[in-house]
Amino acid sequence: MSSTIYLDSNATTCVHPAAIAAAVRVMEVEFGNPSSTHTQGVRAKAVVDEARGHAARLIGAGEGSVVFNSGATEGIQTAALSALCAIRARRLNGEATGNLLVYGATEHKAVPQSLAHWNAVLGLNLELRLLPVNADGLSDLQTLAQWLPDTAMLCTMAANNETGVVSDVAAIERLVLAADSTATHRVLWLVDCVQALGKLDLNLHASRIDYAPFSGHKLYAPKGIGMLYVRRGAPFTALMAGGGQEGGRRSGTENMAGIAAFGAVLKECLQGTSFANHATLLKYRNTLEATLRNAFPGVQFNAPLAQCLPTTLNFSVPGVSSKTLIDVLDAASVCVSAGSACSAAKALPSYVLDAMGLPEWRTTSAIRMSFGPLVTAATIEDACAAIVRCAQALATSVQAIAVVQADMGQVVDMPVEALQWAEVDAFIMAHPDATLVDVREASEHALSNGVECAGKQAVNTPLSALPETASQWLVQQSAPVVFVCRSGNRSLKAAQWLQAQGHTKVRHIQGGLASRPV
Repeated sequence: MSSTIYLDSNATTCVHPAAIAAAVRVMEVEFGNPSSTHTQGVRAKAVVDEARGHAARLIGAGEGSVVFNSGATEGIQTAALSALCAIRARRLNGEATGNLLVYGATEHKAVPQSLAHWNAVLGLNLELRLLPVNADGLSDLQTLAQWLPDTAMLCTMAANNETGVVSDVAAIERLVLAADSTATHRVLWLVDCVQALGKLDLNLHASRIDYAPFSGHKLYAPKGIGMLYVRRGAPFTALMAGGGQEGGRRSGTENMAGIAAFGAVLKECLQGTSFANHATLLKYRNTLEATLRNAFPGVQFNAPLAQCLPTTLNFSVPGVSSKTLIDVLDAASVCVSAGSACSAAKALPSYVLDAMGLPEWRTTSAIRMSFGPLVTAATIEDACAAIVRCAQALATSVQAIAVVQADMGQVVDMPVEALQWAEVDAFIMAHPDATLVDVREASEHALSNGVECAGKQAVNTPLSALPETASQWLVQQSAPVVFVCRSGNRSLKAAQWLQAQGHTKVRHIQGGLASRPV
């Protein structure tokens, strides 16, 4: 992966060297159970306590609690359960509560789904309401002010994972405080702070926020470790019951390697030695922005950059779909996404951009470039050079990529035998008459090396031109054909099409070039 230009840090990051070292040390040396009272257990507990101290200082937890867990989804679930259990208890006691569960239209899907889940499980029958946003991705404060008197729980976010838009949390807080002074009940407030960690100054203790979830893997810690901030006095119901770990707030033997790694990253943030500062990150984003504007003159940025994180760009290029641009950039070893990684496999327009009222062409061709505070000037320079090459390659082939030729017809969803990479060389050697066909588009071929397996060079035939070109390399029906592409999706479609034409000896390489062993 050394040659990969990774610009998808809002989805996940690599693991910081200090985090790797901390995790390895815990696994090799400080491997005790923090609940044990012997020396090894005491040492392990010290690791957890140190990490919790780093976390508390970085987010300004004050008298609030920091509960280590598996990540933001668990934190959101726990906060939703805690709030809704408290609301149910109030109702049983005859106390006033609101009837609304309000969440922002651009929230991560874990938020409304968690609210809906626990609302149903607890039988509360509260009304879920989606708080609209304006064209800049900011919450509609006028609507929120109208809803707050009848709101039981409010869920907003510090910064959006797709657009990078930084919410006006202070303005929302003023409305919540105003509601506190006039309403018959106290609104419980969750703020998703996943994208804020390490990028925005946080002082949660000084805020009105009740719950704030975080994920370690968004900031150079491993996957599977996160934390939840809980304001002192906020209702809490444990999602995980059992041995009473985390002060009874999250049972289960602690993920020591994850906590140690997360703690090491939080320490790096506090020290400010390895992470770029805000001004440097902003300079890098401005460089990428200028390159994109020059490479794609019609490019549209989908959120006002002045209101966004300095690490995120969301843009659309007229006439180029998200998938096309992702494929071309990937061929140039640049990793980007079309939005939330959790929704990428569904290939749907961005619900975040839809909520902002953007036209369909922008929601279906949106690209997110995101980097983290470990990014270097060299990476940004390499990314800019690759963007220029991609724009040049696309200029000659974008129309061919836009649609697969109509005469491919409706491909039958028929099973096709797949080859794993471990099997490909042996298959080619056992079938010397086989044809290896790379169905990536011409722009991708121009930006990457050719494909070779067992000494056989692949024929470059774009999927969009397959019906026209198949006769040029399909010498005999009895010879096997093996299709390959970037991810395995187009190769499967090509194999299904050829099989529908009556060619029975067809294979495709599962996972495509992305899964080829390095």
